[in-house]
Amino acid sequence: MGLFTGKTVIITGAGRAVLSDGKSGSIGYGTANAFAKEGANLVLTGRNLKKLEDAKEELERLYNVKVLIFSADVNSGSDNEKVVNDVVSKTIETFGRIDVLINNAQASASGVPLAENTTEQFDLAIYSGLYATFYYMKACYPYLKETKGSVINFASGAGLFGNFGQAAYASAKEGIRGLSRVAATEWGKDGINVNVICPLAWTAQLEQFKKAYPEAYEKNVHMPPAGYLGDVEKDIGRVCVQISSEDFKYMNGETITLEGGLGLRP
Repeated sequence: MGLFTGKTVIITGAGRAVLSDGKSGSIGYGTANAFAKEGANLVLTGRNLKKLEDAKEELERLYNVKVLIFSADVNSGSDNEKVVNDVVSKTIETFGRIDVLINNAQASASGVPLAENTTEQFDLAIYSGLYATFYYMKACYPYLKETKGSVINFASGAGLFGNFGQAAYASAKEGIRGLSRVAATEWGKDGINVNVICPLAWTAQLEQFKKAYPEAYEKNVHMPPAGYLGDVEKDIGRVCVQISSEDFKYMNGETITLEGGLGLRP
């Protein structure tokens, strides 16, 4: 029996991505692996249906869990509340409960100076990140209240430290941090735990960036004090498992910064 056997976890932005060595290569997919190993049934969303199908096949085969997938993109041209409500209603129809919501999905046009940002680029970050988080939290609330569940939202050091060229991304992530704080205050009485993780992890996207633009990588990606970038499953995913488990319910409202696998609670 795993920690989450019989429970249901929704993870947004969780299509399959792998590193060159075959390990999990995205935060969403690494987190899905961590929960699958604990017996959780999973609901995975994303924009790339093929990556979602690959995730479903591998997770069900390796861990004997059930995985629902949804191609669900929150953007400025969609009826986003309906998109999200459809995901949540089908989750309840299939599994009957929601125990953990993890808002990981985020798109952005990084590297664009603030004065050069277009409205479309700003919308991309705000809708895919902040609005998606808002809609999923709102739709999942009554079910999380029933299970005394957990919400884990992803913010970023880009917002904490004001990274150059990430105005839209940082704005979305800081909005998510603020939204999470309010939810922790309002939903604590309902037994719902709400926390934020600001990760620094080695991903397939970062690996590709290093290969394609080695000079830019050296200038912009700084090694944390722990001496390595976090593993998306063993560091980020396992922290998600831990802080949404019964033993960690006291951590409501925390911001957790993960630098090279080192969890720091300010």
